[in-house]
Amino acid sequence: MAGWMWIRCFLGPHLQRVHRSQAESRTEGRAGRRGWTYQPKSLEKHTDSILGWASALWSLSYYSSPLLLCYLYRKGYICSSKLVPVSQYVGTVMVCLLGVACLRGWGRWRNSEYLQFISILEETRKNHTSSNKKKLACYDFDFSHWPADFSWEEVSNPKLLSKTGVSLLKPEPKLRGAADSVLNSLRTLPCHIVSFLIAHSFGRRMLYPGSVFLLQRAMRPMLQQGQARLIEECEGQRNKLVACDGNEIDTMFVDRRRDEGQHGQTLVICCEGNAGFYEVGCMNTPLEGGYSVLGWNHPGFAGSTGVPFPQNEANAMDVVIQFAVHKLGFQLSEIVVYAWSIGGFTASWAVMSYPEIQALVLDASFDDLLPLALKVMPDSWRPLVTHTVRQYMNLNSADQLCKYQGPVLLIRRTKDEIITTTGPEDIMSNRGNNLLLKLLQFRYPQVMTDDGVRAIRAWLAASNHVEEAAVYSSYEVDDDWCVSVLQSYKTERDVFFPWSVGEDMTLEGRRQLALFLARKYMRNFDSTHCTPLPYSEFTAPWRL
Repeated sequence: MAGWMWIRCFLGPHLQRVHRSQAESRTEGRAGRRGWTYQPKSLEKHTDSILGWASALWSLSYYSSPLLLCYLYRKGYICSSKLVPVSQYVGTVMVCLLGVACLRGWGRWRNSEYLQFISILEETRKNHTSSNKKKLACYDFDFSHWPADFSWEEVSNPKLLSKTGVSLLKPEPKLRGAADSVLNSLRTLPCHIVSFLIAHSFGRRMLYPGSVFLLQRAMRPMLQQGQARLIEECEGQRNKLVACDGNEIDTMFVDRRRDEGQHGQTLVICCEGNAGFYEVGCMNTPLEGGYSVLGWNHPGFAGSTGVPFPQNEANAMDVVIQFAVHKLGFQLSEIVVYAWSIGGFTASWAVMSYPEIQALVLDASFDDLLPLALKVMPDSWRPLVTHTVRQYMNLNSADQLCKYQGPVLLIRRTKDEIITTTGPEDIMSNRGNNLLLKLLQFRYPQVMTDDGVRAIRAWLAASNHVEEAAVYSSYEVDDDWCVSVLQSYKTERDVFFPWSVGEDMTLEGRRQLALFLARKYMRNFDSTHCTPLPYSEFTAPWRL
């Protein structure tokens, strides 16, 4: 029995924190909600530190392996006479690390707190009941050992999905003859190979730095602190979801439906940025407003597994929505999707695929990845970058957004330094402008003529509220008249977008209507890209 328990401790996860149960929290009040950091004994502490450094060195070696291999090759070390001694050294190190891991297991076995945790974990794996889940939720540990709480298979038919997962919106292929297509494929084969290598090596890591292990390790104390706050102060519920591609998605749900506030019945699903985690990300904004909130981490971020390619991102978003509807009990009409930065891709995919969703809020988001990718890469790489982005990282948020019929709010950061193609001082290079224009051009094509676009561009060029108001008043926009025109059109026809409103309108009327719509669909926030959005800026999208 003792030997079996030692094996469990040897193979068990790293325990970071012990939370107070929600029952204790309510009994003892706010002061009693705080948990405590797990305190390993001396043997476990030192052996765990050694294994942690070994893991960090291995990760550093992995990322620098191309340069390291080139250096060793030039020095003549890659040969049998040199590799045999190296392999012996490596083998010796591996045996030593195995011994260190065994000592760590011994140290855990001598710790009563860890023994209690590992017993609860094993019991939950055997019998995943709600009572066992509540006991296990009192511990913060390596999420790979957490039992799955929900799987897409529970509600979806595997036969309806493709081999890769849910459907993505892709550009229409160019028509070519069969012979021409074969010759073109052979001619572009080297480009395909190079694009594949770029996308699966440094390209994906540049696009999603949050998936890099070294960055996650550096942020671990901050993530653990955020995790503790959500669980202990907000009574958050951590869940593991299994997507259709097998990736395990780490989520956090804060339920406010029992509260008296008017927003608790609405669920806000948050989509984080390319280096954002729900523990310290945009979840905090709707939480301040009393909403029920569901946050999740990208594949490959913190507790989530996999890699954050567009297909995996969409698969993860799909299982999050299925979980919200079928497990948490929310209707699609009660869900608002809120995204920051690159999270606009998964958010726009969600509303495109589930059009019944109540509304969409996009903060500091862009229309298309390609212009931003071309900005940071050498100009001579333009054809290769274009092919790589379109083939492997096609984050076409604007195209997906135009498939949605519901209310949309775009928040533009006036000092954004990330999604501008020139610099933060050039507000007209902010790709949020293009997102607005593409949406309005799709929904109101007769209003968005050349004069309407010029009027909106003049309004977008304003860098503060005073300049915005000056542009708005210079066109003498009558808000009441604009509302009456749109309301009359909707009442008489009640059709889906695009609307033909404005086709019989004067030039002045189209300009007024274009500016009115631009101000309703977009709000400016005087800040940089990474500044947390205050709740005062998080408002419901405009509805006619």
